[in-house]
Amino acid sequence: MSRIKIFDTTLRDGEQSPGVNLNKQEKLQIAKQLERLGVDVMEAGFPASSKGDFEAVKLIADTIKDVSVTGLARTVKEDIDISWEALKGATEPRLHLFLATSPIHMKYKLKMTPEQVIEQSVNMVSYAKQKFPQIEWSAEDATRSDWDFLVQIIEKVIDAGATVINLPDTVGYTTPAEYGRMFQYIRGNVPNIDRVDLSCHCHNDLGMAVANSISAVENGVTQVEGTINGIGERAGNAALEEVAVALRIRSDFYSDETGLKLNEIKRSSDLIAKLTGMYVQPNKAVIGRNAYAHESGIHQDGVLKNPETYEIITPELIGVTSNTLFLGKHSGRHAFKDKVNEFGIELTEEEIKEAFGQFKQLTDRKKEVTDDDIYTLIMEIKTEAAAVSKYKLETFQVHYGSSDIPTATVSLQTPEGKSAQSACTGKGSVEALYNTISTLITEDLELLDYQINSVGGGKDALAESHVQLSVNGEIMNGRGSAQDVIEASANAYINAVNRYIIMHQSTKQNEKEKTPIGSEQ
Repeated sequence: MSRIKIFDTTLRDGEQSPGVNLNKQEKLQIAKQLERLGVDVMEAGFPASSKGDFEAVKLIADTIKDVSVTGLARTVKEDIDISWEALKGATEPRLHLFLATSPIHMKYKLKMTPEQVIEQSVNMVSYAKQKFPQIEWSAEDATRSDWDFLVQIIEKVIDAGATVINLPDTVGYTTPAEYGRMFQYIRGNVPNIDRVDLSCHCHNDLGMAVANSISAVENGVTQVEGTINGIGERAGNAALEEVAVALRIRSDFYSDETGLKLNEIKRSSDLIAKLTGMYVQPNKAVIGRNAYAHESGIHQDGVLKNPETYEIITPELIGVTSNTLFLGKHSGRHAFKDKVNEFGIELTEEEIKEAFGQFKQLTDRKKEVTDDDIYTLIMEIKTEAAAVSKYKLETFQVHYGSSDIPTATVSLQTPEGKSAQSACTGKGSVEALYNTISTLITEDLELLDYQINSVGGGKDALAESHVQLSVNGEIMNGRGSAQDVIEASANAYINAVNRYIIMHQSTKQNEKEKTPIGSEQ
């Protein structure tokens, strides 16, 4: 079987999802998990877009050793130079250059002639080759480009030093048959195409990103780009876990395979869902929680007699295991630390101490403590370690009932270290709580989305809340957990505000340092 390389852009294209705002420590956590998953190339960000992105890409490039780390850049020298400074510490530094090639983009966005686009691409690939051993060049909006123009420009950028050619379906416009024919045409008409990897990058606007990616593989592509859980701008990207599992399950049909460790898929999916706040829909292919739930009586009967009657993917294949009790109130710190190490998340001794303390408190209130419970506690600790709260919930009380007006009283520690109290009403308990918190916070807040989920099952399950807030006009995601759903809701709301404050403190510091960073595309 031939080997298909996996190019993961969760940290770049995936983070462009509306409301997703990861700090550099959270990005590093994801990068380490992607390394365990076994991706071939990891796009860590767009170094020239901001000081924060530059620092995150540099941190990942200096830390990750078993995966080629790349950064996105426009075809301008400033972007290339900044990207080199961020990526030069990587084991195999790689640059991802892009320039649009479709008539509509060249005319209205770039305001460049086709000849100028070729010249700019060739010159910048040649310039980047002086620094980077591996260069991927992308023809933005390739699927709406003239194929003969693509042939012409691809041949020239390969001669200039490109090692990977990517033809993305930038706006999710194409169909599997069309996309496959385009790659056939390029392979048949570009004389030096055998010198490079040919890559696909599909968006999901029409719901065909995975199908288009598979079609590209059928037509000679040697690298597939996408994200875990299919996250990304607009309707998202091709879900890499779906591509990899499809190639594995239908190995009788496809003669291609990836190097992904499929049993790391669930852990990767869970981590990214928690840190981005973009929960996986229950009926999502491969990784949705309903993928293995057989409710129909006929299905249940068949699965009990032989799982293969309805179950083409075993839960174990992607790392789904039984979530049984593993530790209890009498478990010691050593056993707890061993379990934390199994998750592959690095904690300092101080963080271990804090997590163990929270675990012991949980065992006093919860009969059964599961892997998911421990994982949620750890992620809360890592979040706080990466982003120290500026507002902190001290105490709260909510009064409500079928015949009462819901009223909340909250005591909040402010960024200045002072204690502030207020009380407000609302149409429901959560609205009363959020109305009260809002009066204690100086920022202009608007709740855009609110979700509450249980971690595991049972009436004593942990609650996990996710909110999306407009903070002074900027969309921010917040998350929080607690055994009480109201407390989890309060933690998520305050977390979103704190993330906004921390982000803007970092921006002010960057402006003070006057670090030269190019403008974001």
